[in-house]
Amino acid sequence: MRRLSGLDAAFLALETPTSTGHVGGLSILDPSTSPEPLDLARLTALMGSRLHRVPVLRQRLQTVPLGIDQPVWVDDEHFDIGYHIREIGLPQPGSDEQLAEQIARIHARPLDRSRPLWETYLISGLAGGRMAAYTKVHHAAMDGVSGVELLTLLFDLAPDIEIPPLVDDFRPQPGPGALSLGVRGVARLATRPLELVRLAANAAKAIPAVAPVTGPLFGGLLGLGGSGTTSVAGDGQVIPSPTPLVAPATPLNVAISPHRRFAFASVSLDEVKFVKSALGVSVNDVVMAMCAGALRRWLEVHDGLPDGPLVAMVPVSVRDDSSAHGGNKVSAMLPALPTHLPTPLERVAVTREATMLAKSHQAFIPPGLVDEVTAFAPPALTHRGTRLVFASGILHKAPAFNTVISNVPGPNIPVYLAGAKLLSHHPVSVVIDGLALNITVIGYLGGLHFGLVAAREVVPDLDDLMSWLQEELDLLVDAARETLEEREREAVEGPKRHRPARTGPGGSGKGGGSGVSARRAPGTGSRSGARRPRSS
Repeated sequence: MRRLSGLDAAFLALETPTSTGHVGGLSILDPSTSPEPLDLARLTALMGSRLHRVPVLRQRLQTVPLGIDQPVWVDDEHFDIGYHIREIGLPQPGSDEQLAEQIARIHARPLDRSRPLWETYLISGLAGGRMAAYTKVHHAAMDGVSGVELLTLLFDLAPDIEIPPLVDDFRPQPGPGALSLGVRGVARLATRPLELVRLAANAAKAIPAVAPVTGPLFGGLLGLGGSGTTSVAGDGQVIPSPTPLVAPATPLNVAISPHRRFAFASVSLDEVKFVKSALGVSVNDVVMAMCAGALRRWLEVHDGLPDGPLVAMVPVSVRDDSSAHGGNKVSAMLPALPTHLPTPLERVAVTREATMLAKSHQAFIPPGLVDEVTAFAPPALTHRGTRLVFASGILHKAPAFNTVISNVPGPNIPVYLAGAKLLSHHPVSVVIDGLALNITVIGYLGGLHFGLVAAREVVPDLDDLMSWLQEELDLLVDAARETLEEREREAVEGPKRHRPARTGPGGSGKGGGSGVSARRAPGTGSRSGARRPRSS
């Protein structure tokens, strides 16, 4: 028996008639490398032989009477692996658009809480002889990093592995009775005053340190202080930005339906690293700048571009080597996303500073404080409070952040599922009422593999947004190349006294000086060879 942490239970509370709490992943596979045909029986035997390594996959939730304490994971006495592993076939030759549509529909369906909270689908019929596997797991059971750890358990380093026959050797341990759980819950209620004292002490350590630092620095960085202007790092230009650093209302922060769209595509990690090295930023900074540029275009198309920056929520893993598989060990940072800046180089420069500041902000928070806060209130109160928040519509009127952007590390060597080589892996994450878009990316084998999930009616053109991510990378590569060429010229000829400012797509040049030439207008085609994203 394992009790859910407060953060684990919070993902249960997030589920509403229009929102689900599970995350997923779409693996594109090449079955030609498998020594035997990849079918449902082979996949079931593989997973059945390894489920014992991740106990939560054979456990179900058991609630505490009256909701006075967090639920617990107990062994499912009726565990049936055949229920959890399923297969579907696309009409051959199945396109990536058809695959995205299927994933969008499956991902929109909630998991059955009376069973272990996961499902896996083997998908055949893709064009080119490819196959796919889609797995979804409730966020209460696993966060993004432990989900990647799950992938490492299911994937192998070589295709020629021996899969033992499926044997039903699971012997579930009996779970506690309702009376026992109730007594433990009452005992924990008695400790609430002590927990409140400790929680207040930890919060007091964080709040005084955070407030004086983040306010002035964010204001100075983005021109949100008394002067109403900011000097963009590295370019010397002043960008008007009168909006305070709060998440503005956008077309993305609205009520949603239970229906979803999904888009996926991959970009070159070598190109991202080229930009990173040329501009002196991180890979994550490049990804965030790509997202800022793509979202700027989308907001312009939908007449919803704010004068100031968006605010992104970026999950941050606090998992260490001692953490067991499963559960959530995650905090978050809230960097500004400079969609208000017109040129790619401006956006990447400000993204770097905003991310560094957000990281320092997050570092002030004592470890475990987020979990302690979410664990303090009993589930019965948490669920009622969550429903009240969603019903009030406050997340639409005053969103805490505008979108979620997550970058999860993945393996950098080839891996195989039941002998089939993994070609790419695309995350499929969560959207909730008031947050209609989630952008998640994972690195694998020389590529960054994006998975975009959105509320179906809010973002009907999700494939355009996916395309613009590639085009923003193209622009950053061009800008990085021009930056290197300029440095080489200056090394030979010396610095020039004056160089006219040039701007890239998506702006009039008021914040010029970035050195990005206007080679493409928003929405035009990217360089040849760029893969067209697939969406539903």
